[in-house]
Parts: sequence; C-alpha cells; structure tokens
Amino acid sequence: MHPGGVLRAGALLLALASPAAAHSLLLESAPAAGSTVAGPRQLTVRFNNRIEKPLSRLRLVNERGEAQPLAAPASDGPADRLTVGLPALSPGAYRVEWQVLSTDGHIVSGGFSFRVAP
Repeated sequence: MHPGGVLRAGALLLALASPAAAHSLLLESAPAAGSTVAGPRQLTVRFNNRIEKPLSRLRLVNERGEAQPLAAPASDGPADRLTVGLPALSPGAYRVEWQVLSTDGHIVSGGFSFRVAP
C-alpha cells in the first residue's frame, strides 16, 4: 500500500472510532454490581466522562418487578456520576437501570443487579 493510503486508512479508522469512544461507559457503582449489601443508604453510578445530569435517570426495580421510589439524582457533585438516596430496602434482589446523555449527544443505557442481605 502506498504511504499516503496508509495515512488515509488510519485517519478513517480514527474518525470512525471517535464517536464510540465518547459514549458514556459505567465504570463503577455503589452498591457494586453483583454484590450483597446490608441496608444501603444511597446509590451512586460513575461513568468514564461527563454526563448531562438533568437528562439522565436511575430506576430501581425489586425482584417482583416493582419500581422503588427514587428522588431525582443530585445535581451537585462530580459531573461523571449520579447519586440518589435510597428508601429502606427489604432483603432481596434489586436491579438498577440507568440512562444517561453522553457528552457526544448519544443516550446510553444499561443495568446491573445487587442483593440486600436479610
């Protein structure tokens, strides 16, 4: 391949990879995915970049599929995380569903589960 063709191919790969690299990825949570905890007081999710907090949401569902009441995520604090206080949770399995607006303008969503110990 001609050296100019290699440079153009490399530039094309970078251009295609850039939008995906800006999508928000979940880095960590508290409670952690797959963990068993006793009486968690809050839920925090941290992403790899800044998110638009007013356009992002968290949802908590118990093992019967019932949504648990959550306040809107706090608007203060680091720009890469969402934090909400949790109501008193009964023992059992819970699923966190999150949706955030990434800095690249894309909506990204996902989920994970944790358990509350008896």
